[in-house]
Parts: sequence; structure tokens; C-alpha cells
Amino acid sequence: MYQGNQLNESFIMQQLISLFTTYTGKSNPTLEVLPTSGSNRRYFRLKKNDLSLIGVHGESRDENRAFIALSRHFHQQQLNTPEIFAVSEDEMFYIQRDLGDEILFDTIKGGRLTGVFSHEEKVLLHKTIAMLADFQVKGAEGLDFNVCYPLPEFNNRSVYWDLNYFKYNFLKTTGMDFQEDLLENDFEKLAKNLLQDQSDTFMYRDFQSRNVMLVDGNPWFIDFQGGRKGPVYYDVASFLWQAKANFPEELRNELIHTYIESLRKYEPVDESAFLKQLRQFVLFRTLQVLGAYGFRGYFEKKPHFIQSVPFALNNLRDLLEEDFEEYPYLNSILKEMTELKQFADSRKRELEVRIYSFAYKKGIPNDASGNGGGYVFDCRAINNPGKYERYSNVTGLDEPVIQFLEEDGEMPEFLNCIYPLVDRHVKRYMERGFTDLMISFGCTGGQHRSVYAAQKTAEHISRQFGIKVSLVHREQNLEQEFRKR
Repeated sequence: MYQGNQLNESFIMQQLISLFTTYTGKSNPTLEVLPTSGSNRRYFRLKKNDLSLIGVHGESRDENRAFIALSRHFHQQQLNTPEIFAVSEDEMFYIQRDLGDEILFDTIKGGRLTGVFSHEEKVLLHKTIAMLADFQVKGAEGLDFNVCYPLPEFNNRSVYWDLNYFKYNFLKTTGMDFQEDLLENDFEKLAKNLLQDQSDTFMYRDFQSRNVMLVDGNPWFIDFQGGRKGPVYYDVASFLWQAKANFPEELRNELIHTYIESLRKYEPVDESAFLKQLRQFVLFRTLQVLGAYGFRGYFEKKPHFIQSVPFALNNLRDLLEEDFEEYPYLNSILKEMTELKQFADSRKRELEVRIYSFAYKKGIPNDASGNGGGYVFDCRAINNPGKYERYSNVTGLDEPVIQFLEEDGEMPEFLNCIYPLVDRHVKRYMERGFTDLMISFGCTGGQHRSVYAAQKTAEHISRQFGIKVSLVHREQNLEQEFRKR
């Protein structure tokens, strides 16, 4: 029955078709194999006329039981999870509601690639993180946590499973020398801090955008079979620090605030204490993720997980910008690990836009990056304040010139044509991982029109994208830097 992959898949399909037919009374459904992710479960879409259901085969009976029991409980709680319709006698196969193909991870692709999230993407993210609090609290009401697998609650054992997962499947694979006893000392401190809050809430454990489906624009939750009783921080860390999420700090903070406000419907929340404890779980979750990527990627040879390692390492680098003084040895080992030569290429490639104003009579600015230059916009067709003596001692940064250029109307119209072009270019450079873009504005003397245009464009790009922008008014010998937000 299970000799060879082809025979195995054929058997799985037969079992699911039989289950579908028994439940629906409809025979000979079409069967579509759906893509898998990190788990060993197999998914199939079974359709007959206008009826479509999802058939699942899971290799672990205990894990299947956990998912089925949790799903039925969540359905009773009127939470957005797929309803289970039929289960085989051996509990290795089941039929559930078809939620479609729209995954949150794919829907926010534009934001993930560029770090610039549209209004529509932000609305979905806020809706999802707010519903997480409902799921954690309502999902735990009346739930017998003994149905959870492999553990009913987040405890010292589950903490050490994940920490050792990181140590043996990732840290040791780097070839680093480290003192295991000192590392274990800090692991003990971390475990104690993680377990200091007792909670009766449901901990999803793998709450990330790949496990959120969208049905008519509303989030529905899948793949919660590893959930258990546990603190709320873990899921917030999982979602907001997901390796490939690429949430800018400002958006991440907004989402945390939305989550806290949603949680306050059920219990009081001290925001300062919440953020302090959340940071502990961000560290823990990041280590767990690296362990999973090491195992799935290096040992199981699954390329998707190897490709995700650089994103997790960049999250860890950002996190370590503020030391974890309570774990001195762990802190030093992690910093050393992120600086290893084999991870040099994993560093985040961030775009810097360099903007110049210049005088044509002194030549177009050189491109110091060696890329040969970028956009050059000619401002000389615009009405020139420089022909009036009263503007001879001021520049495009001064109010009299600003008022002249804006009231005249030519300059705002000129820039409104440039902004969409530049915005598209910046987005594509960010998507492709480029690090340098040069934009120059020239006029006759490099004093009025080009200075104003360069200044406004630098402010626009910084405001729109939150990336590093370097501004040079060459003829005025002035420099300004807009730091990454």
C-alpha cells in the first residue's frame, strides 16, 4: 500500500475520493493537488459540479486529532476557521471547507518586497492582528487543552525543545566554537523570563501571513494544529517578525497598538510591560525560526527554508542593536554568529537615494557609486527667480524663492510629473535589491530652481518610502541626510 511515492499518492487520492463520495453522495469528483509548505500534510481540492471541498492527508494521527478537535471547537466559538465535514475511521484523512486560494502572504506581496505597504494592505494587516486577540481569548474559552499536540501548554519543556532546536540545527551547523554550559545558563534565564506570566489564552504558535486565508476580504485561520495554552506574546512576535514580512518599524508599532487595543476588550494591558515582555518572545521566536530553517533547509534540503535564512538573520541583527544584557553570553554568541563570513551575503541590501542640485555650466555631478548616474532633470525651462536682483542673495531653500516658485505654478506642475516616475523607479529598485539610485536637478546657476526641486524631491521620497536619502546642493556646499525610518 505504501511502497513508493506514486502508489502512496494514488492510495491517498482513493481514500479522499471515497470520503468525499460518502459525505456528499457525489461520485467521481475532479481532484487537484495543492502545493504544500513546511508540513508533511498533503492537500487536495475535490470538486463535483458547484461543490468544492479540501481533502487532507496527515502522516501523524495525533496531529490530525489535534487539528480536528481544535477546528471543531473554534467553529463552535464562531471563529473563522475551516469547518471539518468528515473524518476517516483511522483519522488519517479528513474533508474540510474550501477557503479558496487567496493567502494574506501573497496579497501583501507589494509591501513585503518594497517595505512600502499600500492602504489596502495595511487595512488587512490591522484587521488580522485585531482578530488574533479574539482568537486567542475566545478560542481558549471552554477548550480542553488536553486535545493539543504534542503538549497541552507552553512550558519549560517546550521552551527547551525550541532552544535546542536552534542550538543543534542551526548554531552547530555554523561551525562556531562556543561554551555549551555558559549558553545553557542563559537559556535557563530566558526560559524563566518567558514563563513568568501564566495565561489561559490559546497560543497559535505558527501565526504568520502564510497561515491566514482571505475569504471575501476577511481573514480566516489555518494550520493551528501545533497550538496550545500559552502567553499571547508568542503569536504577536510570530506575525510581526515573520522572516519575510519586511514590516517597517512604524507599521509594526501601529499593528502592536491595534493588537493591544483589541486585547483590552478582554483584560487590562500595561503597554510598557507588554512591550518589554514581547521583546523576550521576539528573541525566542527568532531563534526557534532559525532552528526550523536549519532543519528544514540544511537537513531536509528544502530550498524555500534556506532562502528564508537571510531574512531571519536580518531580523536578529536588528534585534541585537539593543543588547540583551540579561543574557550576556547568548548575546555575544548571537552577535558573533550574525557576523560570520558565510552569512555576509545575507545582510539586508537597502536602497540609498542620492539627490543633487547643480549648475549646468559646472557640469553634471559624478556618480560616486560607479553605476554611471541616474535621472537628470533640467529645470531651466521654469521661470527663473535669478533674473530678479531681489533674489540674488537667497536660494531655493529660502521663503521668498519658495513663494515665487510655488505661486508661479510651473515648478509644482513640473514636480508632479516627476514624482510618479521616480516613485515607480524607487519601488523597482527596492524589489530588485539595488542599493543606489541617483537623481539630479540642474539649472543655470544651481541656486534657485534646482535647489528647490532637489529639496522637495528628497522630502517626498523620504516621506513616501522611509528609506535613506542623501541630499547634496553642490553649488551651495550644503548636505542633508534623511535617515531610514
